[in-house]
Amino acid sequence: MIAQQYKEMLNGKSVIRQLSEFATKRGQEIGYENVFDYSLGNPSVPCPQEFTDAMIRLLQTKNPNELHGYSPSLGLPAFKEAVAKSLEKRFQIPYQQEHIYPTTGAAGALAHALRAITVAGDEVLTFAPFFPEYNPYINLTGATLKVVPANTSDFQINFQAFEEMLNKKVMAVLINTPNNPSGMVYSTATIKKLASILVEKSAEYGHSIYLLSDEPYREILFTGVDSPCVSRYYDNTLVCYSFSKSLSLPGERIGYVAVNPNCTDAATIVNMCGQISRGIGHNCPPSIIQLAAAEVLDLTSDLTVYETNMNLIYDTLVELRFDVIKPGGTFYIFPKALEEDANLFCEKAKKYDLILVPSDSFGVPGYFRMAYCIDTEKVKRSLNVLKKFVETEYPDRK
Repeated sequence: MIAQQYKEMLNGKSVIRQLSEFATKRGQEIGYENVFDYSLGNPSVPCPQEFTDAMIRLLQTKNPNELHGYSPSLGLPAFKEAVAKSLEKRFQIPYQQEHIYPTTGAAGALAHALRAITVAGDEVLTFAPFFPEYNPYINLTGATLKVVPANTSDFQINFQAFEEMLNKKVMAVLINTPNNPSGMVYSTATIKKLASILVEKSAEYGHSIYLLSDEPYREILFTGVDSPCVSRYYDNTLVCYSFSKSLSLPGERIGYVAVNPNCTDAATIVNMCGQISRGIGHNCPPSIIQLAAAEVLDLTSDLTVYETNMNLIYDTLVELRFDVIKPGGTFYIFPKALEEDANLFCEKAKKYDLILVPSDSFGVPGYFRMAYCIDTEKVKRSLNVLKKFVETEYPDRK
């Protein structure tokens, strides 16, 4: 008999992917340039030329066996050393290569980190709004994801609800800052308060509560935003990172777990990740990608376009009297829909070839997400369409 749980998941496919597929099909009918597709968070700017140059140079000068052979189970030392030195320089945390585990993107990092610090029956808390794939990431490990209700006033942490949900079964707290889907960035005050609670509750429960910091959007920050280094405020932090957004390399699937050197069993956790790989069929990212990324990991793509797009969209949403909080980073914005049912709102938008993602799967009904990682020229053209949609479908709105 085939695995029933995975068969049942076929009936609950990602809404984001379904909308992206609809947009692609619609684009084949009317030209994709006429479909205002805000569904999928796929970076729209090219990777740095330095990465391309590094790949070419490696292919021209290195031994093919070195480039295309298996890397060690714990990753290439050159990549791990480069990541550790970069983190130490940027955040003044004494990472060494034994604290770094290369992975296939942030998803691979979370897959390993979760299995290293939880067992079946444990609970993991996260905060709405949250990335919907956290559900399978966590629940299929045997642990259980519990979602803390959102603080919709500013999308910082709802601490009252969080403390009510903490209990001895909670072994990890998963945060995503800058956040998908809201674009919000947890402030220093928020991270300090979270760390204080976790220290207190770890002592009370007699076991460490680990903080998993999912940080693929760490480098996409907007002017003047307070964005603290989470790991500086809580020792038992495992950072899960990806170069998909910073270097615009989502298809290369390169990231890492960085275990705070002061974390309980820090070096052991990384060694455990190598063993976890044996159980989930993961054996490190490609060697050539590790080597090339090691040369450019302190660079980024030109990320300024995302702030430009954000300001254009935010100003128009405000003009149209949407309830919306200005993002502090990422390439997402998360306005409140103009009717209670966000699914119906987004379905109406499709008639105007506006592809918006309803918020139910993000844990906050009544909102919608726009992924504005598209060309600025297309953003500008979409704004008149957005205005027409609102004026036509909601003419009596006060």
